Amino acid sequence: MTVDVLRGPTRADRQARAAVAVLFLTNGALFANLLPRYPQIKADLGIGNAAYGLAVAAFPTGAIAAGLAAGVLVRRLGSARVAVAGTLLTGAGVLAAGLADSVAVFAAALFLAGAMDAITDVAQNAHGLRVQRRYGRSVINSLHAIWSVGAVTGGAMAAGAIALDLSRGQHLLLSGVLFGIAACVALRYCLPGPDTEPTARDEDTTDRGPRQERNATASRRTGYVLAALVLIATAGTLVEDAGNSWATLYLSDSLHASVTLAACGFIALVGAQFVGRLIGDRLVDRFGQRQVARAGGLVAMAGMGLALAVPTVPGTILGFAAAGFGVATLVPAAMHEADELPGLKAGSGLTIVSWLMRLGFLLSPPVVGLVADATSLRAGLLVVPLAGLLVILVAGVLRPRRR
Repeated sequence: MTVDVLRGPTRADRQARAAVAVLFLTNGALFANLLPRYPQIKADLGIGNAAYGLAVAAFPTGAIAAGLAAGVLVRRLGSARVAVAGTLLTGAGVLAAGLADSVAVFAAALFLAGAMDAITDVAQNAHGLRVQRRYGRSVINSLHAIWSVGAVTGGAMAAGAIALDLSRGQHLLLSGVLFGIAACVALRYCLPGPDTEPTARDEDTTDRGPRQERNATASRRTGYVLAALVLIATAGTLVEDAGNSWATLYLSDSLHASVTLAACGFIALVGAQFVGRLIGDRLVDRFGQRQVARAGGLVAMAGMGLALAVPTVPGTILGFAAAGFGVATLVPAAMHEADELPGLKAGSGLTIVSWLMRLGFLLSPPVVGLVADATSLRAGLLVVPLAGLLVILVAGVLRPRRR
């Protein structure tokens, strides 16, 4: 820990935290501006459900295709520059998708937007973790909470644009320019210099002992920890996707809830996740990432498990809220730990976790759907309590409370 950290954050550190928060906000808002436009795009293109599903899958496909390039770009150009450039290109992809006059153009634009979103995600988290190291305490959860604010803001902007009868081109150009300018202004206040400063774990590897034996042991442990971190992050994404893809459908079709009540499942999960991230930094500083993750896994497992065991509409809504709150800190925790793994180039651990985590978003819907078709959607949603159990089992790789 440096003298600056012991003295507390400087004015430049506080400005950098505000700047990277703006980057998280813009990243959450840009794509959220497009989502409410999907039904209109589908109708205008005159495509069926199958073609629409394949086209929309281009976004996560682009993210997976480009995700591994993020680490290299961050090392060469710096996390702040990569995050801002990715933001601008994500906005361009979103605008192109909104203006697409064919399925092929729509899918290609979503592929570009997904690829740039993945690179932006890694870069902004890398910069946020740099800021966190300067602060000497957890701040990464609050940045992810700001991302949630951005997503809600983007959705509200889209709803307003639709209500005002703005064309997709006008609306998405306006949002792209607005958030692009915000990202460019934020760049001025980000931390300067490379993203390769040594971490505490790097310094810990300089203990005495045979160098070869140390390196071999460190490599084995790094591989084990990295695999566990991927599982933790993927558990978080599985629960998020359950809310995104299945909460409304389960409440309306299986439990016969009204349209308004059915929407409350997703809202409860996202809202509770936001609250969890808002208070997550304080919890992590007080109890440590390991204990917070285990407690969160237990809350998600017990809350959603009880809701599935005794299916009622109010109980299920509370179950989704418990799941969202329980997994709130998982992805930030996994990214933080991966970014400081010894023996890896700067940004590599973070890139790998972010890349493999996105496979959860890509694979989760068809897996749950297959289980639902074979048995019931209630059985398919067992993925949520199982994800909580998985976190409890592997959370030992996360850091305990600092003494």
